[in-house]
Amino acid sequence: MSTIRAKAILRQLIRDLIGKDSYRGVTLTYSWLANQVGHLALGFIPTVILYFYMLRSTTIENPIVIAPLVVSGFWLLFELYNVLGPLLLKRKSASAFLYAPSKKYVFPPSWRNLAYDTFTDLCFFWLGACLATLPIEYNRTAILIAVLIIVILILPVTYWYVSKMHQQAAGYPFQFRLAQFDKEIPTHKQNVFLFLKPSNPPKHLLIFGSKKSGSTSLAVGIATEKSISHQRCTYTTAMKLFSMFSESEDNSHAKDSNLWTWRNCSLLVVDDINPGSPVNDVISPATFLHMLDAQREVNRNALRNKSVIWVMGNQDSSSKGWCALLEILGIQPRDVLVVHIS
Repeated sequence: MSTIRAKAILRQLIRDLIGKDSYRGVTLTYSWLANQVGHLALGFIPTVILYFYMLRSTTIENPIVIAPLVVSGFWLLFELYNVLGPLLLKRKSASAFLYAPSKKYVFPPSWRNLAYDTFTDLCFFWLGACLATLPIEYNRTAILIAVLIIVILILPVTYWYVSKMHQQAAGYPFQFRLAQFDKEIPTHKQNVFLFLKPSNPPKHLLIFGSKKSGSTSLAVGIATEKSISHQRCTYTTAMKLFSMFSESEDNSHAKDSNLWTWRNCSLLVVDDINPGSPVNDVISPATFLHMLDAQREVNRNALRNKSVIWVMGNQDSSSKGWCALLEILGIQPRDVLVVHIS
């Protein structure tokens, strides 16, 4: 269930609909809304064009019915082609119009989530095709179908809009789904699946990998899956987190622009703890603990009571030190998972 209140959703919707994006930037929620308006238009405009073409250049009967059906059918086939091709084909595609991966996914796509997204897009295509007939000719059936599609869209629109709010509130440096991750994970790959499962007490995941190994991408991908399931996630770097350790609880409460903080989120991603090879470790477990204890009990409780993804540098002797640090914070060894990326 969403942790975002209706008031915050309405506030974000007003921000997306009112104002110029040319000077304030584009949010994920705004982009999603614009995308769906595009789907609506791609159903509406071709239907109008096809209707007048059939009316003036063909002898087809009932173009007011045939045109929206043809356009709706086209987009249905297009979406099936667009989705199933890249997911099902295991060989590299020679087609210039369809991408198919040359190797298997490291982590499988979320089929249900992808199907739900495709269904939402199709509903907007079909709604646009249906609405295109109404200015041309009054049609009670078309009105009923349009109303039915709008009612069906209430839940998907709410879900996807709130999902985008969760993603943008997390502050990820880029958009990345876990299925996009294509690096080798020689050991402990199953720990990623264990971390994704709901657990009580929460889990801590240590990701070790050198520069450009994909450690940040893996962390963002895992957290994005959590955001899409409407969990409160926060992304930060170790240096930024140090600056927030000294904030009092009163000053760190979520304000108008932030829905939650690092202390009251359910998943925290701490990136760039160490840069990795060829640079030696910059932040040691002792240094981190010293900075953490700027407000000892508040900060320790905050880390102890949430899931955390720790993005480290290379695997070395310090990995035991970080595991020991988590034990000092009161986190049991069974709740600490480790992943090494080649």
